[in-house]
Amino acid sequence: MMSMQGNNQLQTNSQRRGFKSLLLAALAFSLMTVCVKHLGGRLPVAEILFARSLISLAITRFMLSRVGVSPWGHRKRLLLLRGLLGTAALFCVFDALASLPLATATVLQYTYPTFIALAAWMFLRERIHRRIGIAVLLGWLGITLVLKPEWLGTSFTGYSPLSVSIALSGALFTALAYVCVRELSKQEHQLVIVFYFPLTSVPITLLFLGNQGVLPLGIDWLWILGIGLFTQLGQIWITEGLTLLPAATAGSIGYSQVLFATLWGVLLFAEPVDGWFVIGALMVLGATLISFRSRQENIQKQQTRQKAG
Repeated sequence: MMSMQGNNQLQTNSQRRGFKSLLLAALAFSLMTVCVKHLGGRLPVAEILFARSLISLAITRFMLSRVGVSPWGHRKRLLLLRGLLGTAALFCVFDALASLPLATATVLQYTYPTFIALAAWMFLRERIHRRIGIAVLLGWLGITLVLKPEWLGTSFTGYSPLSVSIALSGALFTALAYVCVRELSKQEHQLVIVFYFPLTSVPITLLFLGNQGVLPLGIDWLWILGIGLFTQLGQIWITEGLTLLPAATAGSIGYSQVLFATLWGVLLFAEPVDGWFVIGALMVLGATLISFRSRQENIQKQQTRQKAG
């Protein structure tokens, strides 16, 4: 009995650590988008991604050597696929950030939890519990309100269809990359999974960059460093979170980045926020809380059944 209680406590602590890791990842990624936005399209997307990948590659390789883990892993094909999907996702995300308001680009990117839930069900055979399904739907509805479509009777901002399509493509690639992470985490070290991302990105971005490189000036170097640092932290935390929580649950918690993006958009870029945006953001927050509460209640029910038995 004591052994079962100890295992239950360890499981609860793991769930809490996973929730905390995903919130920290959302914060880090939101700060990364701020750095990209500050560059204001002055640098090519491939150059920003190359710099980000080079910094992440160096940091991750150093961390792997410190813990004495080989960087090459076991499931190399899936690791490379995760790197390719992640690279494609960042190309789309960075391009959308250069052409759309910060909050808008972020909410479009955060349609990915819906794709995660479906992909995890299709490829990983993870069940979609009712509350997790409600959380995903609530978050999607919140995002819809944030975007203020014409049928709401509000003034439509007329975003570029190409920019919106690129942002949504980034969401799809992100979802597929995260499902790969979930599968890889069963066997691979977290840092190995993180390492293959920039390892794949560096040669790809060099091919795209060609002769289109632009020399960064002044404070541009600070934003580039911030992109590398915050993306690295986000990758470490998101990998840990996906290791500790099911993919669909992790996707619902990830909605919190929308709130961070809204805050930075208002404070740093003077982006307007109306009533629809506030209601949508609150619904997104509700989706996150429902997801975590559902997980905690399931753990408590398991503990009760074990005690009764």
